[in-house]
Amino acid sequence: MGMVRSTNEGNVTGFILLGFSDYPQLQKVLFVVILILYLLTILGNTTIILISRLEPKLHTPMYFFLSHLSFLDLCFTSSVIPQLLVNLWDPMKTITYVGCVVQLCVSLALGSTECVLLAVMSYDHYVAICRPLHYTLLMHPHLCMTLTSLSWLSGVATTLVQSTLTLQLPFCGHHQVDHFICEVPVLMKLACVDTTFNEAELFVASILFLIVPISLILVSYGYIAQAVLKIRSATGRKKVFGTCSSHVMVVIIFYGTIMFMYLQSAKSTYKDQGKFVSLFYTVVTPMLNPLIYTLRNKEVKGALGKFLWKILLVNLT
Repeated sequence: MGMVRSTNEGNVTGFILLGFSDYPQLQKVLFVVILILYLLTILGNTTIILISRLEPKLHTPMYFFLSHLSFLDLCFTSSVIPQLLVNLWDPMKTITYVGCVVQLCVSLALGSTECVLLAVMSYDHYVAICRPLHYTLLMHPHLCMTLTSLSWLSGVATTLVQSTLTLQLPFCGHHQVDHFICEVPVLMKLACVDTTFNEAELFVASILFLIVPISLILVSYGYIAQAVLKIRSATGRKKVFGTCSSHVMVVIIFYGTIMFMYLQSAKSTYKDQGKFVSLFYTVVTPMLNPLIYTLRNKEVKGALGKFLWKILLVNLT
């Protein structure tokens, strides 16, 4: 394993991301699997963004938020997966200090933004199903843009606070990160001072960006469930279920895995489980989002077929 020089007792010029070093026989397999998932993520999310922009029928609040979710997933995975692939292949497994800081800030900002955006999308579903006659009036373009902007700004704000507090911790020459990504919980474990304040701040941030959004989502779907039960038509209930089930699947996978990572103590011993759980919200979920929304949504499938047909005709002519 390569060494990373220390500038002094408290600072390091870089880190070693140990990742899955304890499973050498698994690393090459993970490299191939993650590379395939990354390519599918790029293809799927790019397609969602393109058809949401090019298909007039999809110029609605739901697909406006969905295109932002796809853009988030593209940026988030690109801040994590390329470095992960390099470390899976390279025995040195090093990352510069600046590279670690950039990865920490970008992934934290995008992940926090997605937490809020998923709650915004649940509110959109609530208005569409529970107040359909007022949907156009309530979910006007200015409100959609405001809600999306607040999602992005909240992600940036929490990053400025958490990353600043984390990077001020003295690492005392410790540079081996027992993870495949520079995240707040794993960097806190390197600190050679008491991190009680940092853990308290991380817990508060987790409440604001995990517990509060998922609580709002549950409330929204509670009202949606009541509205669905009042629908007499089986076809109507099926349509509503198809619209919302995809969002529920995304929420369960995303929040479930990220809560496991961020709500456990910095002294937690579940290091290996944490690595594999982190693979879900960094690699698997961004790939699943376009598949879930596409396969369970007739409008998206129709727009995708139309888009592919146009490409085929252009190539033939």
